Amino acid sequence: MIDGVIFDKDGTLFDFRASWGAWALRLVEVLAKETGLPAAQLGAAIGFDPVAQRFAPDSVVIAGTSAEIAAALAAQVPGSQAKDLEDRMNRMAEGAPMLPAVDLPAVLGDLRNRGLKIGLATNDVEVTAHAHLAAHGISALFDYVAGYDSGHGPKPGPGMCAAFARQLGLAPERVVMVGDSRHDLEAGRAAGMRVVAVLTGIAGAADLAPHADAVLPDIGHLAAWIDGLSA
Repeated sequence: MIDGVIFDKDGTLFDFRASWGAWALRLVEVLAKETGLPAAQLGAAIGFDPVAQRFAPDSVVIAGTSAEIAAALAAQVPGSQAKDLEDRMNRMAEGAPMLPAVDLPAVLGDLRNRGLKIGLATNDVEVTAHAHLAAHGISALFDYVAGYDSGHGPKPGPGMCAAFARQLGLAPERVVMVGDSRHDLEAGRAAGMRVVAVLTGIAGAADLAPHADAVLPDIGHLAAWIDGLSA
């Protein structure tokens, strides 16, 4: 019943808090030192508390594009250019300490061994997505990788998901979109796909369940859920 799976990256393949908390802290601390603005003010602009090192549920970092994050910060820094700030953020993001949510080679390898096509759709930029996959030795497990700058638009639009199905010759109804935010689920649903939420991001089950076909602890439970569809 399922021929392909397209994953979100941050909060889905990688644990969101552990992976992006350190990046956000470094970003606001560097900008605070350079501008003289309080780190708390810069953090608030992107929904991040640098003292508690915690993201707000509506943080732009969770589901927004790097352009949206940069614009939110640039609005706090007089004379700054959002595009320059975005380029700088993306360079920092390529080296962000990404912590896998599960044993990615094992989990993704099992899905591929089942004959499934595997894709990635992230609101990060494509070059950073490739860097993160390569850093964990899992690039070869993906048939498709798209960022918000790949020409298909950002989530919650369906473009990246639809392009995955189209390019791999898959019927959308036989594809699962897996993500940790409403943006992910809305993107998959708009593309005509089944949608599964995981709890390795910031959003809780109560927020995600109304928009998902299933809510799983992490992607390690996905294979069993797929098996249950044909039981």
